[in-house]
Amino acid sequence: MSNLRLVTWNVNSVRARLGHVEQFVKEASPDILCLQETKVMDNEFPLKAFEKMGFAHHVIAGQKSYNGVAIFSKRPFTQGEAPLWCGKDDKRHLAITLENGVEINNFYVPAGGDVPDVAVNDKFAHKLDFMTEMTDWFAKRKHKDNRLILVGDLNVAPFESDVWNHKQLLKVVSHTPIEVEHMDRIYASHDWVDVMRHFTPEPEPLFSWWSYRSPNWEVADKGRRLDHVWVTPALKPHLSAMSIHKGPRGWEKPSDHAPVVVDFDL
Repeated sequence: MSNLRLVTWNVNSVRARLGHVEQFVKEASPDILCLQETKVMDNEFPLKAFEKMGFAHHVIAGQKSYNGVAIFSKRPFTQGEAPLWCGKDDKRHLAITLENGVEINNFYVPAGGDVPDVAVNDKFAHKLDFMTEMTDWFAKRKHKDNRLILVGDLNVAPFESDVWNHKQLLKVVSHTPIEVEHMDRIYASHDWVDVMRHFTPEPEPLFSWWSYRSPNWEVADKGRRLDHVWVTPALKPHLSAMSIHKGPRGWEKPSDHAPVVVDFDL
């Protein structure tokens, strides 16, 4: 198994954005496509369209109107175990293992609502609890030879250069110090390598999400890096390229997230 191209993308409704996915797959030709926020029940997922795109293998976990994750692959895999995060079956994680032993975990971490206070906002409490469980889960499985990839919409922009204005966003959910602290713990749980920052080091700004509220999003560029790709140290030597494809964010009725593409030389 040699070169592998992996894409992670929060599509914000796979049925609403199916044409965009088809166009992007034609352009980028990924081997593995990890989607978040698919917003569709499994029995209504447009699987035939993905077969036509060349994905012979898939695993999906969806629910009506909210959340949902999916992994599509041109290469065979076995589905891995995923815990019941925070005791809720809210379709936020899928795991697969490729034939070469590389495990891919696709996550959609809770957004956390609008108020960064666990005392008054259950959604924010859920987000922090979810991240704590992620830390514990990966820490228990830690082994220097593990070949793990973690991708997804983690809903946290950890670095100052991961947001358009650090000072203005310190009290905004996704960039608050407590969320960054929780993400640091997940990051340390398996000595993860932040692939996007491996290729684009700080302090260069790096964004993958632009709000719908900004009419001229590209000019204003008030973005955040909410989407992530991490690998365990054993896979670091196999990283060959990374790019954020801003094009689809500018298409008609887009997702507010851009796809992230990572190339591996395995």
